[in-house]
Amino acid sequence: MIDLRNYQKRAIDSLKVKIENVIRGPEAGIVVFQAPTGSGKTLMVSQLLKDLVSNREDDKKFSFIWISVRMLHEQSKEKLEKYYQDEQTVECSYFNELRDKKIHQNEILFINWHSINKKDINIFVRENEQDNNLNNVVQNTKDEGREIILIIDESHHTASSEKSRELILAISPKVTLEVSATPNLKENLSEIEKVFLSDVKSEEMIKSEIAVNPEFLSLKVGPKSSDEIVIEQAIKKRNELKKLYEKNGSDINPLLLIQLPDQRGNLINKKDDVIKILKSKGITEESGKMAIWLSEEKTDTLVNVEKNDNDVEVLVFKQAIALGWDCPRASILVIFRESTNFVFTIQTIGRIMRMPELKYYNEPELNKGFIFTNLPNIDITEEYAKDYITIFEAVRDASLFNEVKIPSIYFKRQRERTRLSGEFAKIFLEVTNEINLKDKINPTPQRIVNPIIAEGRITNVDQFGEIEHKGSIEVQLNSAELQQRFDKFITAVCYPFAPVDSSDRMKTAIYQFFTEKFQLKKFDSQTQRIVLGKENTPHFLAAINIAKERYKRKVIEPLSEAREKIITANWDVPILISYNAKYAKGDRTKSIMKPFYTRKQSEPEKDFVEALQESPNVKWWFKNGESEIKYFAVPRSDAKGAFYPDFIVQFLNGSIGIFDPKAGRTAETSDAAPRSEGLQRFIREQNAKGKRIWGGIVININGTWRYNDEDVYFYDANNLSSWKLLTL
Repeated sequence: MIDLRNYQKRAIDSLKVKIENVIRGPEAGIVVFQAPTGSGKTLMVSQLLKDLVSNREDDKKFSFIWISVRMLHEQSKEKLEKYYQDEQTVECSYFNELRDKKIHQNEILFINWHSINKKDINIFVRENEQDNNLNNVVQNTKDEGREIILIIDESHHTASSEKSRELILAISPKVTLEVSATPNLKENLSEIEKVFLSDVKSEEMIKSEIAVNPEFLSLKVGPKSSDEIVIEQAIKKRNELKKLYEKNGSDINPLLLIQLPDQRGNLINKKDDVIKILKSKGITEESGKMAIWLSEEKTDTLVNVEKNDNDVEVLVFKQAIALGWDCPRASILVIFRESTNFVFTIQTIGRIMRMPELKYYNEPELNKGFIFTNLPNIDITEEYAKDYITIFEAVRDASLFNEVKIPSIYFKRQRERTRLSGEFAKIFLEVTNEINLKDKINPTPQRIVNPIIAEGRITNVDQFGEIEHKGSIEVQLNSAELQQRFDKFITAVCYPFAPVDSSDRMKTAIYQFFTEKFQLKKFDSQTQRIVLGKENTPHFLAAINIAKERYKRKVIEPLSEAREKIITANWDVPILISYNAKYAKGDRTKSIMKPFYTRKQSEPEKDFVEALQESPNVKWWFKNGESEIKYFAVPRSDAKGAFYPDFIVQFLNGSIGIFDPKAGRTAETSDAAPRSEGLQRFIREQNAKGKRIWGGIVININGTWRYNDEDVYFYDANNLSSWKLLTL
């Protein structure tokens, strides 16, 4: 039996009431559970599910689906099985462990959302072999009279993505419980339950505060690199904490976490440098003091690393393990300068916020977490990007919908259009000569330093923005750090070309300039110092930007548009479409997407929508999009890509109409013919296979709609004899 804290009991009781309100209501609903990292979210939800199914006064029966990101579903399942092991109130299962293709009463199905999102949701939901798919499992479960409750763990990572919303719609749960420290709040949520950080601290579950680079203002920097400085100071603090635990009679061995930056483009791999510094301090895998947890490498010393008295002193990892990982003895976090806009999220700090013995100590230092970093400052932000909050969603209307199931094409852009080639160096040298770059730059720039935040303090991780700190120190870049900063500069200036394919070309162009103008050898570090000099960087940026524009005109634009063709054999109207803030909601009852969102429409489009709305023969219509694989497209007759017709229409007689309304002037452009002829060829091919499809380019003449379904397109405003009357 686990002893729940007072705030946990209050949250569970309140959350249960809010979920019961949705269960009793006529419609499905979303309940958000917001609780800080370290507060015991999984424990509270475990008890909540147990309370929901125990000693009910009504005849409601439940089955549960628990979805998590990455491998967190495995950790969650393991925790819940341990929690339920004595009473076995609730059963925990993976998909392949389900019996009779259904989720039984009081059973939780655990699903890894990360792997699902790599696939076509329709395949996972509908088209697996032997009807053993999620759609049938959900339907079989509902057929036995059970309500489905969906739990989305760490919902801020997933619940708003379009594929994820499609999956939620396919499951159609009675209650969706979104669990997160930083939820993405929606307009349509039914209830929200929040656990406050102050309550968690008052019961000594998490650290009182986080200290950032303590005592750095008194450091004597010397010739050491900033990486060496932060690692040495972190190790020193770890050893101090170890002695304080021993003084308090505790066997806890505090763990130092070193988070490696993600490797992008051709950036230098930080791992080797870190391992070298640790080795100089006697911290190695062989000594049992170091463990590595990377996707490509996991050391044997990882076994039982979470235990409070484990011998491992330093864990080297990447962001991938941070989510849901539970190691209360972790007290110190090292994060390296990754880019100028690096921000700390609540999840990042949360790795060192737990109290290892769920109590505060007499030594104040043991009640703190510590961050050591070579960043110039720290901003705390929410886990999700604000830009994504403003989007709208439209959902396919299940009450109107009939499957369309027609083939669609999509052309992937060719790789040559997204990367620099060897031609770029020639163009760059031309530009540098034209703008006389050599005379504009200072070959002996000011020294290049890293400013590092000193003596910062985080007392409330829910308070976003730059943290308070007393000052900063400056550390001169060594050759490795200079190379890293230069690599980051190169990665940034490659945009919009892919850095992974273009950074070598960009470097070659710059090195050739210095070889030619300054007689410096290739890869000379002085080249990097000159480029990164504060007074020189703007001149290089100007030259690079001009060269990229010229490269685009001379090399990219002449390339043919030949692209990889992807065929969707059974295209259908998307289950869900997201829209940004440029779209407005409209009231269109026959739109298959509800609500109907649109940007500024052309007059022919607006008039055609009104005609579809008024037609007694139209069951539903879909306003098609473009340039994405989820929208419907046919090959043009001139082999110049895809044509995305504006409307797909389902008629009451079962036929499908495909229409593209045009005004007179756009109907006579040279681009109209290959679109129309491509569409008519598609219609002929599909009807030969048993489909019932018709349509074409549509125009409005004096209030009368006409469409062209001829094999060879012809438009003459004075002769529309080949255009048929469109009766909707």
